[in-house]
Amino acid sequence: MSPAVTRVAASLSGLLAFPVTPFTESGDVDLSGLKAHLTDVLAARPSAIFVACGTGEMASLTATEHQAVVKAAVEHVAGTVPVLAGVGGGTRTAAEFTRAAQAAGADALLALPPYLQVGPPAGLVAHYREVAAATDLDVILYQRGTALFSPEAVAELAEVDNIVALKDGHGDMELLQLIQTATGGRLPLLNGMPTAEIFARSYVGLGARAYSSAVLAFLPEVAVAFFQAFEKGDEATQDLLLREFYAPLAALRNTTPGYAVSLVKAGLDIRGRSAGPVRSPLAQVTPEHREQLASIIDRGLSALSAAPVA
Repeated sequence: MSPAVTRVAASLSGLLAFPVTPFTESGDVDLSGLKAHLTDVLAARPSAIFVACGTGEMASLTATEHQAVVKAAVEHVAGTVPVLAGVGGGTRTAAEFTRAAQAAGADALLALPPYLQVGPPAGLVAHYREVAAATDLDVILYQRGTALFSPEAVAELAEVDNIVALKDGHGDMELLQLIQTATGGRLPLLNGMPTAEIFARSYVGLGARAYSSAVLAFLPEVAVAFFQAFEKGDEATQDLLLREFYAPLAALRNTTPGYAVSLVKAGLDIRGRSAGPVRSPLAQVTPEHREQLASIIDRGLSALSAAPVA
């Protein structure tokens, strides 16, 4: 096994960072803003960085922009941790983005669901086989939206040499158990639920301790404190942060489609580290919801200062 593959495999055991893609006020990709944002994210010491994924608005990036974002991230991170790139779209588009991400220096790939089109299990298997065949990098499947896998489909894809893990953003525990049974646990499972911290304990029984944290992008103090409490089995701190921060954040997120991303950028702006607007079809956070988010952030930081010392 090569050192690069070993590093990527090891990165799937910790806190996974999903930075935003900064845009200027005129809507262009802001690569200098991306580098500043990545510096802040790296300070939280995640085990891997996933750029141009869902939180990074991959679906709104052109192929040229996507490759520029991945290249800038790889250069800035400079081997500190693995950089994984999001790829997606129709099969040929996804394969094109895959090849471009490898050329830009990505260490591995997260294959996002195809957009709009919904196919049967055989169609999904064919899609992800073609994406995996477009690269010799490791590929992580992402179950969410239009990509809902049958256990048999995952078992078939698990036989592809460079498909190495399954990230789940669907949350059907029965399905996940059947997938684990069908694959014999050959694919590590990652918790990729929106506000994944809320589901962290639920995924442990399926062997998934690593999870993606959008909160890490704008409130790293709370995200790191929760992860450390999770790793230590400190349920008192987890409960406190869930009650005071994560549950209210999830409730606000659920008010409006797309807020899983829009709230992250609004949170960065509230904290004085603006990454610019989101791109349509996402919408900016309303003034009322921005005020609520600021209050939730304050509650999270207050809870952190009151958390019991482990």
